Order: sequence, then structure tokens, then C-alpha cells
Amino acid sequence: MNQAIRNSWIVAIALFILLFGSISYVQFFDADSLNANPSNNRQLLKTFCSDRGPILVGGHPIAESVATDSDCKYQRKYNDPLLYAGLTGFFSKYAGQYGLESAMRDELAGTTNEALFDRISQAFTGARPQGQSVELTIDPAIQKAAFDMIPDGIAGSIVVMKPKTGAIVAMVSKPSYDTNLMASHDQNSVDAAYAKLVNEPGINLFGSAAYTKTYAPGSVFKLVDTAAALASGKYNKDSVLPNPAAMKFPGIAYTLPNYLYGQCDTQDKATFTFALENSCNTPFASIALDLGQDAITAQADKFGFNDKSLRFPDSVTSSKFPGSSDTLDGPALARSAIGQQDVTATPLQIAMMTAAIANGGKQMKPNLVQTVRTPDLKTVESLKPEMLRQSTTPEIAQQITDWMVSVVDNGIAAAAAVPGVQVAAKTGTAEVGNTGLNNAWFTGFAPANDPQYVVTIMMPNVDVATGAALTSPNASKLFKAVLKK
Repeated sequence: MNQAIRNSWIVAIALFILLFGSISYVQFFDADSLNANPSNNRQLLKTFCSDRGPILVGGHPIAESVATDSDCKYQRKYNDPLLYAGLTGFFSKYAGQYGLESAMRDELAGTTNEALFDRISQAFTGARPQGQSVELTIDPAIQKAAFDMIPDGIAGSIVVMKPKTGAIVAMVSKPSYDTNLMASHDQNSVDAAYAKLVNEPGINLFGSAAYTKTYAPGSVFKLVDTAAALASGKYNKDSVLPNPAAMKFPGIAYTLPNYLYGQCDTQDKATFTFALENSCNTPFASIALDLGQDAITAQADKFGFNDKSLRFPDSVTSSKFPGSSDTLDGPALARSAIGQQDVTATPLQIAMMTAAIANGGKQMKPNLVQTVRTPDLKTVESLKPEMLRQSTTPEIAQQITDWMVSVVDNGIAAAAAVPGVQVAAKTGTAEVGNTGLNNAWFTGFAPANDPQYVVTIMMPNVDVATGAALTSPNASKLFKAVLKK
């Protein structure tokens, strides 16, 4: 090869390397600064009109990008939006992005590090850029069954999860809305829909109420008191607790009444079994006053209360104990111990607490994402169970499980029973101010001897009869469905 040809090859290779390096730097390494440049008007249009990856449940898209005939080549489409609005959220040029559309934005847009070589290939081949698909852990049949259990016109949330892995099997909340209204290419339509929906009572545009809203947990918080009592060494399975009809406090007229339903008024002293079976208030208030605020707070923290960093993958609103007050006096601590005062919890938090008890004291990180795949179906991410914390010991978890089984077999959660299966559960009723209404709770797991599923149901602002009808009986139906009974 003569010198002229050799020099031509060297120049050609140098130009190729320079061109490749420029493309790589501009498209991948300097992308963030370019995207943030206010003069880059085309970047928003490109993102809004791109072929984002689908969000899948059971292999079928619940969110996908569909081709259009307009200059904006793709529009986001949501299938069965009322059922999944709380999970997908929405992707909108005019109203932002929320839910999984935000939490998984990089995967859906195909801009993660794992998609780097795909983007390089697309740049050279001219292939249409595509985002990655996100497959959820949700069981579509259980999701639909749970959604239908919440009557229209009544707010509520239901969480079904696997305690051993943290996988979310179902997560629903009502009222819901049509996420397609937010995905429109017409700004006037989006603005009008947003203005209407944001003022609709109970609707949360930015994620399911199951993980974004907190409520007074009522008597389900007594599981925290129970774990703290056993961990202290001052109490055991044979302990006898004071169970007065009303707890008095020195120097004030206020008294804390015992639970008015069940059989609490039949005994002035109670075992843990009896107190949990009938959800008596005063025994658990006495535990809190005996152990002190710090001990109850420490146990609440071990179950995940006050955690401000949890993502699953969307950000979870923190549940709080003791609430807004740093230091509680006697009456406030007593009320807090029964899930009132300023104590708040998301339905997801109560499900996680219950799952920790079901899983021998180990609390697993909740997760909605099963797999992430490239457009050619190569798996780049899959669910890996992750332990968050040791909430309690295996021995304490087993003792609480035994007592929760008795709550179903002999107590006020009898309607949650499933023939041939041991169900462990706790119910809760939290008063909502002076309205005469309550937050009605159920949380439990089955089978108790080998827990596979946790079910948590929360119905806010209902009367006692409505709450009872919508919690334990529906939990029984869900356990039958997931266990195929």
C-alpha cells in the first residue's frame, strides 16, 4: 500500500473516531445540560412525542405510546385507566409526570445507562428510538377484584402483597379518574380536566392513596404496642393487663374509654389474647404509659414508621409516630398508643408492618416492578427481594401471629375466616374528629403457618356498620382468591 493511500486511511479513521466521539458526547454524556438549556425548545416536544416503553400487567399494556397522524408522532394511551390510575400516574406535556410514569421515567424513555448501546445503535442506523418496557408485579384478576370491592361513592384503598418478597399483588384506591385526560395533545383540554379533577373530593392525581395519603390507624397500631411490650422483657404471653372501662389521668377530668364493641366490658383484667381478640383500648394504653414514648417510637420505627426515604419505586408518604408533637403527655401517649391523636399511616405502611410479622420479623422492601426489558425483550432488571430491616424477633413475630389467629378464630375479625386455612388478622377503628365517622381497617395474612399473602383494607370516613361490612368480609374473599380457595 503506497503512502498516499495509507495517509487517506489514517485521515478517514481519525474523522470516524472524531464523529463517533462527538455523537456520543452530545447525545449521551452532555444530554442533561442540553436538555436543561432553556433555548432547546425541541427537546420537550421530542420527549413528549417519543415512543415511550409500555407499562405492562400480565403481559398486556396498561400504558403505551400509540402512533398519531399529527406532527407529534406518539401519544400516551392508558388502558383500563380507572383501575390503574393510582399506579401509572400520567405523562403530560402540560401537567407533568407522576406515578410510575415519573418514577420509571428513564427506563420508559430508554435513557438509562443500560440502554446506552441501544441508543448508539439507533443513532447510526436511523432506527426509531424506543423506550424499555416495565412489567409490574400486579395480578390483574386480584387487582380487578379488589377494585370492585370498594363501592362507587366510597373512598378506600386495598393492598395485597407477598410478605416474603415484598411484591405488590394488588394496589387500588377509589375514587379514581381517567388518566387519558392528562395525556391529550390539546392544552386547553388538559387544563380543563386538571382544574376539575384536582378539586374532586378524594381523588389523588399524583399516586394511589394507598401510598400517598395517611390516616389515623386506630387499633391496627396495637400490633406495635404488642411487639414493644414483648421486646421490653416486662411482658410475656401470660401477662395480665389492666382493662378498666375507662382510663383515668391524674389532675384532669378526661378519661380514655375502652372499645365499646366486642367483649371488653366483661373483664376488668385481660390477657393479650383477650385484649387483641376484642381490640380493647385501655390495656394497650397502659402498656405505652408503662414503657414510655421512646420505647413505642423505637418499635414503630422498626416497622417503618417515620421513614422518609422509602420508594417502591415511587416515593411513599411517611407514616408518623408520635405525629406532630415531639413529647406526649400521659393522655396524648395513651391516645397515640391506640392509633389516634396525631398518629398517621398509609395503607402500604400497615401492610408492610403486617408483612414483617408474617415474615418472621423481617420486613422486605415493597416493589411494583417485576422486570424491565429492552425493545428486543432482553431483561435488564428483575425483582430482587431486598430486606429493609429486622422489625422484631422471630419468636415475637410468632407469638403475635398466634394471637392474630385468635382474633379471627374467636374475636372481632371472624368474618375474615377462610375454611381450611388459618388466617391471622387485626382490625382497627379510628374516630375521625367529632364527625361520628371512622377509619375502618383490616390487616392480616394467610396461611398463618406459612404466610403467602398480606391483605390490608382501609375505608376512611365510614360508619361502624359500613366499615365492618367492607373490611373483614372482603379480606376473606381476597384470601380465597389469591389462595384459589
